[in-house]
Amino acid sequence: MSARETILRRVREAIGEAAEPVAVPRDYLRHAPGIDPDDRAAILALFEQRLKRYGAQVHRTTVSGVAAAVDRELRSASAHVVLTPPGLPDIWTALWADRTEHRIVTDDPPLTTAELDEVDAVVTTCAAAIAHSGTIVLDGDAGQGRRAPTLVPDCHLCVVHADQVKSALPQVVSRLDPRRPTTWISGPSATVDIEMTRVQGVHGPRRLIVLLVE
Repeated sequence: MSARETILRRVREAIGEAAEPVAVPRDYLRHAPGIDPDDRAAILALFEQRLKRYGAQVHRTTVSGVAAAVDRELRSASAHVVLTPPGLPDIWTALWADRTEHRIVTDDPPLTTAELDEVDAVVTTCAAAIAHSGTIVLDGDAGQGRRAPTLVPDCHLCVVHADQVKSALPQVVSRLDPRRPTTWISGPSATVDIEMTRVQGVHGPRRLIVLLVE
């Protein structure tokens, strides 16, 4: 018997027989209060409102306008070195990168913290978004990359497609892969731990820019 089998046998002996499945009530409100879950315009408006309340910038665009919007916002942020994770469409950063003073870096192989500190901004997609809390969820899938590059650079530009925005948390959780690590972002990094004074950029990007693609 291997060590693994021995450990698992001892665990089974400690916890005893498996308990009967428990029925979990699911009659709670599964969408944002006061919002029709089928009213996409209201859901997107709430998402934008909550993000702006947290101090994020939100700009609406179309699929064909993403590249121009990325170019505009990265130049507005004075970004010269931008990280793009594997799977992010190259065309999104093509306009911005078409200047000699601008440089695209990748995270393959993974950059060190010191190298990430030299990056001005990171551009990602997301796994889902929640209107009620103004939250963006990353799960490390294509176009999102690992967690560190979204925390160290000073600016995070996230492209969110309108159909990824759900009304409330219960509608999002059921769509996420529980085997993937997730990062939940509600506005730019901030804290009020010191004398109740709000300070941005303490545990992550000081600036969050969301491009909402309709």
